[in-house]
Amino acid sequence: MLQATVNDKNTFTLSAHENQWMLNDTLVAIEVQQQPNGLISVLYNGKSFTAIVEKIDLKGKELVLRINGEQHKVVIKEEIDLLLSKMGLDLKAMQKTEPVKAPMPGMILKVLVEPGQQINKGDGLLILEAMKMENVLKANTTATVKAIKVEERTAVEKGAVLIELE
Repeated sequence: MLQATVNDKNTFTLSAHENQWMLNDTLVAIEVQQQPNGLISVLYNGKSFTAIVEKIDLKGKELVLRINGEQHKVVIKEEIDLLLSKMGLDLKAMQKTEPVKAPMPGMILKVLVEPGQQINKGDGLLILEAMKMENVLKANTTATVKAIKVEERTAVEKGAVLIELE
């Protein structure tokens, strides 16, 4: 069973039973097909919809869909998420993202990201010059840039917080 909250307003439960789908405990006819052009074709109770996945956040279990021209943010909770929530635990709050710190003293040459930007593991965050070498500091997780604590062309010490993530 999944629970999906759309646009922070409407919450639905969705489960599969013997190749049939239940939406809020009601049997519904749903067919979903990925098209060669990247679009998703959805047939729901005889009505046809076209969906485009605009953004996926696997860690946060969120996605943004554009359906027939309208944008919809969908937050998905699996059974384990619902159980933890019932117990008063929030898995997202428990997953702390560590800030990006300077691995060595040096000079910040260029900041490659901006606050609010979604980053993926391996994305370049900034360029640090140390011992006459340019080092690209990369993200070690998928996250969102919360704040940038340094400016370009400034010196930093080892361990200084450069970028805060959330």
